[in-house]
Amino acid sequence: SRRPAAGATGASRRAAASSPRLDEAAFPPLTAEAARARGWDQVDFVYVSGDAYVDHPSFGSAIIVRLLEAHGFKVGVIAQPDWNDDASVTVFGEPRLGFLVSAGNMDSMVNHYTVAKKRRRQDAYTPGGEGGRRPNHAAVVYGNLIRRTYKKTPVILGGIEASLRRLAHYDYWSDKLKRSILLDSGADLVSYGMGERSVVAIAEALDAGLTAADLTFIPGTVYRTSDLGSVVDYELLPSWDEVSADKRAFAASFATQYANSDPFTGTRLVEPYPNGVYVVQNPPAEPLTTPELDAVYRLPFTRAWHPAYDAAGGVPALDEVRFSLISNRGCFGECAFCALTFHQGRIVQARSHESLIEEARALVDDPGFKGYIHDVGGPTANFRGPACAAQLRRGACPSKRCLAPEPCRKLEVDHTDYVALLRELRALPGVKKVFVRSGVRFDYVMADPDRTFLRELVAHHVSGQLKVAPEHVSRRVLDVMGKPSHEVYEAFAAAYEEENRRAGKQQFLVPYLMSSHPGCTLADAVELAV
Repeated sequence: SRRPAAGATGASRRAAASSPRLDEAAFPPLTAEAARARGWDQVDFVYVSGDAYVDHPSFGSAIIVRLLEAHGFKVGVIAQPDWNDDASVTVFGEPRLGFLVSAGNMDSMVNHYTVAKKRRRQDAYTPGGEGGRRPNHAAVVYGNLIRRTYKKTPVILGGIEASLRRLAHYDYWSDKLKRSILLDSGADLVSYGMGERSVVAIAEALDAGLTAADLTFIPGTVYRTSDLGSVVDYELLPSWDEVSADKRAFAASFATQYANSDPFTGTRLVEPYPNGVYVVQNPPAEPLTTPELDAVYRLPFTRAWHPAYDAAGGVPALDEVRFSLISNRGCFGECAFCALTFHQGRIVQARSHESLIEEARALVDDPGFKGYIHDVGGPTANFRGPACAAQLRRGACPSKRCLAPEPCRKLEVDHTDYVALLRELRALPGVKKVFVRSGVRFDYVMADPDRTFLRELVAHHVSGQLKVAPEHVSRRVLDVMGKPSHEVYEAFAAAYEEENRRAGKQQFLVPYLMSSHPGCTLADAVELAV
């Protein structure tokens, strides 16, 4: 049946109606029957996810599964297992090499609750938008669920939830510190950050006969040990007992972690726990090169949800990205409140024009495409490369921001490549309009003396309103946030208005503002309000 469930969004209903029905064989297997249809007696890896399976490069599970397939591994997917039923993770039996576990594209707690800790009613990553199909702290729950049945099979955590919780961390939802997710989940390893390099290295090492306990050498991973004799070149963090007892010790620990989040300058970190247990974080994996990133996006994604979800109306999260292009990853904006730097890093990696044009042509061929590319961007749309050439030789500066409080004198400000890319995309046959809906870093725009990008952004790529993030107006709060002064935003707003007049358009600027950032006083809040 192609009839969407009542919970499906209107866009999901239209997508279900306009997309050709894809054969299940085009997708990674979600059932033992599908695996047997491929002639597999045993899978190499079982990928357990808190999301429904969507075979699209905006979904981390699809990237990792397709990447492992490209390296010759057999991967079965268990999407949204019933955490109250131990048998739900035995669909494929015991994998030859291990379980890969992710809470999904979002942290499960953010998926479930608003900032006011009110339960969300829907889950866009579940068929029909149905809520309640994953547990709180899903990575921990899934890890323990697997461990109850498979005592010795390697379990590797990945995804945003595990990445941000790889060492002792503050849990907003319980207002308490929590241990490394590695300890609470029963897993053997955490693959943190963008996982392409580390996951392939883990898979190849296990395939070569190494045990999970042997995998202490892979960049971008976290492991546990009871013996520091073989751990070299490390910095010792405050212990769990110390950070639990002293907020300043925790703050100092996180500052050290943050300073070591660069693949070129970061060192190995060791976090002591009671009873002689140590959690060791290896330095981050190096960023992908442009050819490597292009290769990821050339993997054979069907760009659709699994047909098992058709009857429910599909997976609503696909609606937002179905006709969008991811052009980059990483961000050198480094806002203090943002997790991007801690997960994706400060070194921007960009796809080639050829790769993006190839994907855009695939969008045009989609029966549901109406001529509109909804976005061309990433964490920050108008970043198309590292902040400076030195970042690829010696990493990002550990104690200096690229843009705030003032742009670094070595910052390479240039929108030429992005302008050329957008021109190529909007010239494609079948493309009526190319929008930019990812965040545009307005201070980077204002640092560019050439107004071509702003002029063409206004003329061709805004759908009535442009969203930007000045975040606050108080100089003191903006300094804490790592944001430019309010005067920079006002200058951008004036330039944006002028370009709209020049283009004969009436388009609006929508600022994102944050009222209760740490360090913000009542006086600052009043200043923001007025």
